[in-house]
Amino acid sequence: MAGARAAASLHHGVRPDRDPAARRRATATLVAVVALWPLLHLAGFTPAGLATLFDPANVATLGRFLAAFLPPEIGAEFLALLAKAAVETVAMASAGIALAFVLAVPLALGVTRVLAVAELGGRAGGQGAAPRQRQWAARARRASLRGVMMVLRGVPELVWALLFVRVFGLGPAAAVLALGLTYGGMLAKVYAEILESGDPRPARALLAAGSGRLAALAYGLLPVNARELTSYTVYRWECAVRASVVMGFVGAGGLGQLMDQAMKMLNGGEAASILAAFLALVLLADGVSALLRRRLEAAGERTDNARAGRPGAAPRAAGVGPVGALLALLLIGLVAGSFAYLDLGLAGLFTADAAAGVVDFLAQFLRPEVSPEWLAKVGWGALETLAISACGSLLAALAGAVLALPAAGRFGATAKALARFCLNVLRAVPELVWATLTALAAGLGPLAGALALAVHTAGVLGRLYGEALENAPAAPAQALRLAGAGPLAAFCYGTLPQVAPQWLAYGLYRWEINIRMAAVLGFVGAGGLGQALYFSLSLFHYAEAATLIAAMLALSVAVDAASGALRRRLG
Repeated sequence: MAGARAAASLHHGVRPDRDPAARRRATATLVAVVALWPLLHLAGFTPAGLATLFDPANVATLGRFLAAFLPPEIGAEFLALLAKAAVETVAMASAGIALAFVLAVPLALGVTRVLAVAELGGRAGGQGAAPRQRQWAARARRASLRGVMMVLRGVPELVWALLFVRVFGLGPAAAVLALGLTYGGMLAKVYAEILESGDPRPARALLAAGSGRLAALAYGLLPVNARELTSYTVYRWECAVRASVVMGFVGAGGLGQLMDQAMKMLNGGEAASILAAFLALVLLADGVSALLRRRLEAAGERTDNARAGRPGAAPRAAGVGPVGALLALLLIGLVAGSFAYLDLGLAGLFTADAAAGVVDFLAQFLRPEVSPEWLAKVGWGALETLAISACGSLLAALAGAVLALPAAGRFGATAKALARFCLNVLRAVPELVWATLTALAAGLGPLAGALALAVHTAGVLGRLYGEALENAPAAPAQALRLAGAGPLAAFCYGTLPQVAPQWLAYGLYRWEINIRMAAVLGFVGAGGLGQALYFSLSLFHYAEAATLIAAMLALSVAVDAASGALRRRLG
């Protein structure tokens, strides 16, 4: 086969040892570099900007801070405070996910077309002008609900937390409400997509027979989609634990608040202990989430196999049984215990004084600042945020690809274990913590933000890239090796083409996430819209803050659309 291809290449005047697509790839790379150059400049990746990384004063400051990490603080009083903050972090994540679930379910039901009676047509949907008006009304309602979901998930949870802290004061209530809103929008979107992707016929048949939407959901959609819905909810809880870690940077309690205090006081010993707690908590959440998802998948497979063995058996929800019952009890206990432990005092949010404070806040917040001078500053901040996210994501993709090779076991078991540990550490430490460290090395500004995003995202992408490499078929690369190709050529032309689409998709998805994180890295002096927002809220300039948050939302929507278009075009 290889000989035939070589002969054909010679027949057409192409050397067999030359990549026929090399010119096209080189042209695409050149175009990408030209397009990225302005963003690299905005993000501080200039000779002068990179020289700050080696500035003796910055190196000495970072060295003194890192040297203070040893020995870690292990005093009994501090460890008790650390344990309390860790429990508070998990409780905030669990309560926030519960609130998000309560918000997501009605939103998902409202936008799911499968459950729309007006879309049925015929006897159920009716004929004529009035049913057509109902269809238009239903579509308008779904569009408005999708807009609400987009706003909820488009504003980063840290921004929501900062707003709630300004309105309701310090404490975990701000974190729980922020997680509830942002994750409510995320859960609603994915819930609706899962329900739409399943077999719609049982639900449609129930609706056509006169059943209500809840009955159609319970008996038509949930039996075939319960496993995916539950698995994604558990995964989002894992993400909420990581998000809760950094809520304290805006005064919302938990481990983040301890870390913020330690960083500001340059107390390296306490920071080292808190970072170790970060790592342990995130890895524990990852492990629990992965275990629960495997249990759910195993229970679902057993249910599917049993149903396949009994052709006449009625469908039942995946996971129902001992595993499902135990999981439900654990989740209910975790949520109830979290609300009890936090003692949020949410009832106090509905008093007359609290309502007056909210009204006063909204009266100022809903009159955004639109002066030309301020809009110019917002536009520049948006460009900086875009540059931070794009450059950070690009650097992370390159670093992740390098780390993925040993993480996939291509250099032996020892290198695999070390690489995976390194990836776990990189992604376990939140971006805001990395930004605090990179700000010491590179100074305040967008370069610190881009480097922080690159370090954290390299851990995420390296893990995903490594898993894609492990799952890629080995036969093409082995065939090239047998034909005489070297290891590099076998990888580039046998393995890389198989995993490249997945790698690209993962990178674009992370860019969508990083644009939201880049918008808040300015809270620790890393430039962009976040830095301007932090200053505006600190000075109680709510009109300016409203304009900045609108810019964050618009930028997030634009990047989501661009990323989705690229994935469809390249997929």
